[in-house]
Amino acid sequence: MSLQTDRGDRVDVARQEQFLAAHAACHDKVYRYFRRRTEGASTAEDLCAEVFRIAWEKCRQDQDASVLVVFGIARNVLRNHYRSAVRSHNLTQQLERQRTHQLGSDDGMVQDALDRLKPEEREVLLLTYWDGFTSAEVSDLLNVTATAVRMRLHRARKELSNLLRTDQTTEDASDE
Repeated sequence: MSLQTDRGDRVDVARQEQFLAAHAACHDKVYRYFRRRTEGASTAEDLCAEVFRIAWEKCRQDQDASVLVVFGIARNVLRNHYRSAVRSHNLTQQLERQRTHQLGSDDGMVQDALDRLKPEEREVLLLTYWDGFTSAEVSDLLNVTATAVRMRLHRARKELSNLLRTDQTTEDASDE
């Protein structure tokens, strides 16, 4: 026997009952499994939902949705999550290295000066000069007026110039 859903799909009642039984038997265990092994509750919830999505698909293929099958799926989903997290972390580090490498020969001094700017001034400066956005585009990105962007940019350039000049004077004094 089958039922028809709102979208017109047919759902086998036996398949649905088997899935619901597996879900009731191990949802809390699977959630706690992910909660102990991941960084937060929302990640554990997302991974748990992914496990039961896959379990539902396996029920369609006439496979038993026992607790062991569901935990096997959970292990695979967790391994995929770890691999994804490592790839994401590596990509972030690579992009950071590229960004700092493009600063040039005085990158240490420039990076230090940029780090000492106020965050909103640094963001406007980087978006304008490193990323090539116009004041209007930066204002859309930051959800502020173009006038505010131009003012922040003016202040950022002035402060960066002062910081670099101060660093250069300090460096010259230490060389003597």
